[in-house]
Amino acid sequence: MEFHWFLPTAGDSHGITSGGQAAATVTTERPPELGYLALVARAAERLGFTGVLTPTGTFCEDAWLTTAALLTETSSLRFLVAFRPGLVSPTLAAQMASTYQRISGGRLMLNVVTGGESTEQRRFGDWLDHDQRYARTAEFVQVLRGAWSGEPFNFTGEHYRIEGATTRQPPDPVPPIFFGGSSPPALRVAAEHVDTYLTWGEPPDAVAAKLAAVRALTDRRLTYGIRLHVITRDTADEAWAAARALLDRVPEAAVAAARERFARTESEGQRRMAQLAGGDSLEVSPNLWAGFGLVRPGAGTALVGSHAEVAERLTEYHALGIDHFILSGQPHLEEAYRFGEGVLPLLKLGANG
Repeated sequence: MEFHWFLPTAGDSHGITSGGQAAATVTTERPPELGYLALVARAAERLGFTGVLTPTGTFCEDAWLTTAALLTETSSLRFLVAFRPGLVSPTLAAQMASTYQRISGGRLMLNVVTGGESTEQRRFGDWLDHDQRYARTAEFVQVLRGAWSGEPFNFTGEHYRIEGATTRQPPDPVPPIFFGGSSPPALRVAAEHVDTYLTWGEPPDAVAAKLAAVRALTDRRLTYGIRLHVITRDTADEAWAAARALLDRVPEAAVAAARERFARTESEGQRRMAQLAGGDSLEVSPNLWAGFGLVRPGAGTALVGSHAEVAERLTEYHALGIDHFILSGQPHLEEAYRFGEGVLPLLKLGANG
């Protein structure tokens, strides 16, 4: 089991509507200044997290530049850099990743984010539809790996025509490629081209079905990861009180606006998150709470409970085949310590016992 934290490059707060895609124009309680992000990164490293995911989009700071600036603030922490494959040449991305590996001492991981909403993609001048974007992603990853091969690489596809792609030196080690998506085209890309398939935090049965669907499409060996928020406390009562306090800070108008936005989504994963948040109960399976998904796009669920309960739920996901857990909490600095000091020791004890 590998645990990763989240770097809040859109800002951080005690609530779930400030900053990020939920409210991109709201001033956050903690702006994404380099000094604060360094605190979060150093805390994650100190607590034993493998790495930190850094998001991509116009709502946050650039992931490549921000994480490169944090390399000297940390010594072993790895950076899972999210980026959109259609917005940069795959050969240039290969060069950037190769350089990053050398200057970081091999601390780069890549999160390829195809992009689920046309409205956001068009901000970057990208007018392909949903399925075309996934087809382009498949070609992009092929060129990326070819450019890392150490030999000039040629490729002709629907979206790229490349001759002699290469880099100054192949990256060492080759950065692992993480990728998520819930639609049939996304599952095919995962099965054929990536190292780690990511899912948002759905109930265990749904996660098991999704992993089975990917496995049925390939004979390659992939690893699997899940993206979740966490609210973990010494007791279950304290954790659920913290969850209720988060909801108390959410204006009804924000929930209504989010529902209207999610109803128009092109993303299958977002539809699944919205469906979980729209049910009769926000606890959609034991300790899995869909409250974030009332207003937040993307990962909309949190594990809520005592440290022991959260550890038990994570162990259940691990039994399904999940190896990478990408977690976050509000605020990210404090929740990293709660999880790192309360839950991680229990998981390590269980692994050794």
